[in-house]
Amino acid sequence: MAKAQIVHINPEDNVVVAIAPIAKGDEIRIDDIDIKAIEDIPQGHKVAVKPIPRDEQVIKYGVSIGHTTKDVKAGQWVHTHDMKTNLSGEVVYTYNPAVPAKAEMPVETFEGYVRPDGKVGTRNEIWIIPTVGCVNDVAKHLVEMNQDLVKGSIDGLYTYTHPFGCSQTGGDHAQTRRVLADLVRHANAGAVLVLSLGCENLTHEQFLQELGEYNPDRVKFLTCQDVEDEFEAGSELLRELAEYASKFKRETVGIDKLVLGMKCGGSDGLSGITANPTVGRVSDMVVAQGGTTILTEVPEMFGAESMLMDRCVNEDVFNKASNMLNGFKDYFISHNEVVYDNPSPGNKEGGITTLEDKSCGCVQKGGKAAIADVLSYGEEVHTKGLNLLYGPGNDLVSSTNLTAAGCTVILFTTGRGTPFGSPAPVAKIATNDRLAEKKKNWIDFNAGPVASRGESIDDAGRRLFDFVKEIASGKQTQAEKHGFREISIFKDGVVL
Repeated sequence: MAKAQIVHINPEDNVVVAIAPIAKGDEIRIDDIDIKAIEDIPQGHKVAVKPIPRDEQVIKYGVSIGHTTKDVKAGQWVHTHDMKTNLSGEVVYTYNPAVPAKAEMPVETFEGYVRPDGKVGTRNEIWIIPTVGCVNDVAKHLVEMNQDLVKGSIDGLYTYTHPFGCSQTGGDHAQTRRVLADLVRHANAGAVLVLSLGCENLTHEQFLQELGEYNPDRVKFLTCQDVEDEFEAGSELLRELAEYASKFKRETVGIDKLVLGMKCGGSDGLSGITANPTVGRVSDMVVAQGGTTILTEVPEMFGAESMLMDRCVNEDVFNKASNMLNGFKDYFISHNEVVYDNPSPGNKEGGITTLEDKSCGCVQKGGKAAIADVLSYGEEVHTKGLNLLYGPGNDLVSSTNLTAAGCTVILFTTGRGTPFGSPAPVAKIATNDRLAEKKKNWIDFNAGPVASRGESIDDAGRRLFDFVKEIASGKQTQAEKHGFREISIFKDGVVL
């Protein structure tokens, strides 16, 4: 009789997670007690380790992730067919501070680009930022025409196209302006060409007001309707920008200058056991060295608030976090959407049953550090330490949001895989060995050994931290190697 490979996350849990598929009849050993699987259990899915009567709580991560809808026997598969969420509507949160003491570590280093404003980039690229979708193809052609500028310390020439910038009003128009201006100010852009048409309602004057003070050697503007040949004029401006950007060279700087984003997508039942806690350990290491980390995906914090809220450094930050969470619930309700209509079909196939299940795994990326601040959508980070960022769970929207907030490297955990990239380097971290082996052209780092070979989170975290330093110092991610770079701006959302 085969012994099942499982992980018991917390001693209080009444379910365990299958590291590998469990066959009917396999033995599951918990605390020197053998339980026989009474049905097949897929990898990443939950199995009851004792009888759970109907309407009783299912405990995972030491907290409730929902309740049973029927009697469940020991050794039985626990999933959507026999359990459901406990969540509904807004929650009145109470601040019961349990702020962890700030850990400190010797400051390690990476090789970055120090900017005149004190920011440090992990790339030295030239970006073309269109203010309106009408000039997207002009921007693309300028990139193709001027690849000869990519030499020396210039890491690349790219454009980030989008369909917005005109026929927009109110919050949507404001979000377009805000995110595009954030990209212009980003530390990974050594120089930027802002490309306009000339008749859009995101006017040059509006954009200048949104952008604020800027260096005219680093940022230049081209309005296509104002020139006879936009390709000739654009190429000349790009040559001037390349001359400025080429002056920057990599320098040794401390991790306290790093801004690290954290995101997950295509999650599975191992996400909260392998990859997400590993990223959480890296976040703690960055914060302990005086750096900055940012956690987003507000809907995937629902149900895991107890793991976050009391870590807010003060009541003002706690109130901002409360408003962020309930504000996103109001956004769903205002669109007649079910607040807790999550996880996705792919998440469920991977073993995640309820939003609490997903969220408790998702927030592991935030480690154990105190929460220093809460950011609005499109707001640039200004407080070192762990920050929460208002935004949806959509992968490309979230990664654009993290970039706009100032992240210069993004860690993206996944159990099913995804190829996309954003303006900031996005490192894909597999939750399981099978994905890492199957999709080597997508995956940058494998956290699967935490489950398959018993690697400790400390060791996996150290391994990932060293890899992050390599990326920050210029090592390309798989998405970068393939030229995968896009942006997506959140629309019709509530901006706090």
